[in-house]
Amino acid sequence: MKIKRQLLCLFLSTLCSCCLAFGNEIDQQRQDLLLAEKMLVQGKESEFLRLNSQLISYPLYPYLQYQWLKINLSQTDAIKAFLIAYKDTRYADPLRSQWLDYLADNERWEEFVENYHNADTLAQECQFYWANYKLGHQSQPLADAMRIWLTGDNLPKECNNLMLLLQLSPLLTSELIWQRFELALKNNNKPLMNSLRYFFDAPSQLTADLWLQIYKNPTIIQSSQFLVDSDIKGSIFAYGLKSLAQSDLETAVMIWGNKKSQGYFNKKVVQQIERILGLALAHARDERAYDHLNIVSESDSEIREWKIRSALYALNWQRVNHALAELSNEEKLTPQWQYWQARAFIETGDMQHGQAIFQKLSNDRSYYGFMAADAVNKPYAFSDNPVNLLGNELTVLADQVDFQVAHEFIELKRDLDAKRQWWFAVNKLSKEQRKVAAKLAQQWQWDQVAIMTLVKADYWDDLALRFPLRYSSQIQLNAYSVNLEPAVVFGLIRQESMLDPNAMSAVGARGLMQIMPETGKEIASELSAPWQTANSLFVPDINIRYGTYYFKRLLDRFDGHFALATAAYNAGPNRVNKWLSTDRTLPADVWVETIPFKETRKYVGAVLAYTIIYQQRLQGKALKMHELLPDMTQH
Repeated sequence: MKIKRQLLCLFLSTLCSCCLAFGNEIDQQRQDLLLAEKMLVQGKESEFLRLNSQLISYPLYPYLQYQWLKINLSQTDAIKAFLIAYKDTRYADPLRSQWLDYLADNERWEEFVENYHNADTLAQECQFYWANYKLGHQSQPLADAMRIWLTGDNLPKECNNLMLLLQLSPLLTSELIWQRFELALKNNNKPLMNSLRYFFDAPSQLTADLWLQIYKNPTIIQSSQFLVDSDIKGSIFAYGLKSLAQSDLETAVMIWGNKKSQGYFNKKVVQQIERILGLALAHARDERAYDHLNIVSESDSEIREWKIRSALYALNWQRVNHALAELSNEEKLTPQWQYWQARAFIETGDMQHGQAIFQKLSNDRSYYGFMAADAVNKPYAFSDNPVNLLGNELTVLADQVDFQVAHEFIELKRDLDAKRQWWFAVNKLSKEQRKVAAKLAQQWQWDQVAIMTLVKADYWDDLALRFPLRYSSQIQLNAYSVNLEPAVVFGLIRQESMLDPNAMSAVGARGLMQIMPETGKEIASELSAPWQTANSLFVPDINIRYGTYYFKRLLDRFDGHFALATAAYNAGPNRVNKWLSTDRTLPADVWVETIPFKETRKYVGAVLAYTIIYQQRLQGKALKMHELLPDMTQH
């Protein structure tokens, strides 16, 4: 027994020594990497190369080698060797792309074509076609140029030679010029419109000038001087009407009523105009929308859905039934339209069919499923089936080079590089492997990444992973301080940031509850809290306190109505007030379904559903969806 103890002690001592040695080695490598980067920035190439040579076994060695090669693009042999040795790394494609730009700048066309893969940019695609032209292949580059021509965007300068080639050829027809002119109009690209007019003959230039006038002032279309006597004039009229409908919908409707029998409007233009007005009226919650949408014979999903919504807002359940019948078979099976089919059946007296649909839909863990469960007085279905890991799957995945690289970036506190590397690695995995990756991200306390990885795995039933309880103490403290259920705050955070404290939106909203700096400053003043900087909103304690306070303020403003406060949190209270413009009572589910903004409509449904799920995760009192969605009197 004594010998066994001695052997065990010796083994543990050796293991500790190995771990310590490994720890010291990896720490040294990280320090050498940082120093090597510094040497590269300072132009001390010999010192950089010395440090670089010591890091061959380090996971970030290819990254460091890439940093050197991208500023030494003349090193052809070294670049070719890198693209072979590290072809499976995240750095192979960007290095190839930068090298191809270098080859094009130096007109090394044979090498360019030889090493070209699918282009990352339109500029590089143009360079490839031009390279082929320069190498004597003349017909195909022109055909490709015609395809590139058809865009409403400005083309990069690298496309200039190719476009000049097209312009000097007989392939550039008047029809192609008009197509691009219309695309430029759709993109509000006035410089491109102005430049394209010079490609037209004199009569077409006059037509283009008229279109440009209507671009500036769409009310011209109502003038008695404006005659619709051709297909192109019909297109111009439709464009002007669409522009006008965005600023003065009532005038647009009136003009169409006056003009449609006075001019030449082909079937395509009539359909286009009815679509424009129908959707604009539907978004404005105007009951005339249904009749306009009903004229559109070639409907798509947008038309079909807004026909249903316009009938819903009018509470015309017969029309709701008719509009639902026009959905595709695939659309009919979604929880959203199953719910409204059940509602329409019940409202028109077919209780049996409506209740049967609700019974089936109540098994769905979603906004519509929870509302269906309330309708038939059933408990909510949560379907919690955690990802089941087998053996050492987590360790095996973490030991893959791609994930070692991601982990090293985390250790170096380079969050953006870490996430880019993570998605590069995850995109190589099968769906089953992505489930393991989601658990690895969870282990690394990367809640947002774990949730998004599970989405890529097309797996939805691991509730602990999809709905984490991080920041629970701060959320509960702040929620209870303003008399809110913590699940409500969790629901908002889950939708706003997926629990990423460093989340930042394109417009500058920050942190867990995505607070704009100006709003944060205002809240700080109301709370008599010292305002620091916009980046203080990345601090979870501050962000949760401010966000919870702000939501409660919205809730009080809208008389405690959860759906209205949630919509206001996303779209702003002023917009919500505009959506409450009549004096009649409307069921809350109908109000949510007819919110004009798709983003806000989906947002409210998601937050409501997440609130119910978090209430179950927190094992709090049983919140019910109908309690969050009372009927609302609009004013």
